[in-house]
Amino acid sequence: MTGPGDVPQAYLDRLRPVCLGLPETYEEPAWVGTRWRIRRRTFAHVCTVDPDHQAAHARAAGADEPICVLTFRSPGDEIAGLIAAGPPFFKPGWGADVVGMALDDATDWAEVAELLTESYCVLAPKKLAARVDRPG
Repeated sequence: MTGPGDVPQAYLDRLRPVCLGLPETYEEPAWVGTRWRIRRRTFAHVCTVDPDHQAAHARAAGADEPICVLTFRSPGDEIAGLIAAGPPFFKPGWGADVVGMALDDATDWAEVAELLTESYCVLAPKKLAARVDRPG
C-alpha cells in the first residue's frame, strides 16, 4: 500500500474480475480506495480504513486499527440478515441499502462474489440486471 485508503493488491485481484465481469461496469479511483460503477452508480467500494483518517468508516466497522472494508448495496429484505450475522458485516451510517464488510484472510470470496452480483442488480437498469446469472 502506498497511500491513504489503498487496498492490498491481492484484494483488488479478487474483486476486479467479479465487478468488471458484470455488464457495462467500470472501475475508478474513489475519494479514497477504489470503486466500481454501473453507469454513474457505485455498486462496490473498497478502501483501507484508518481510524485516524476515516473515523466514520472506522466507527461503523468497529475498528480501532486500519482494516480493509468493502461497501456494497443489498436488497432491503437481505440487509437485516447480513447485519444480524455480525462480523464481518456492519451497517455504515449512510445509505439505507448500504452494507459494509471487513475483508481479511478469512474472507469467503465466493460469498463476496454473490454479494457484489446482487449489489450490481440492485442498481443496474432492469435490462442489464436480467443479463446477469444470479446465485440461487
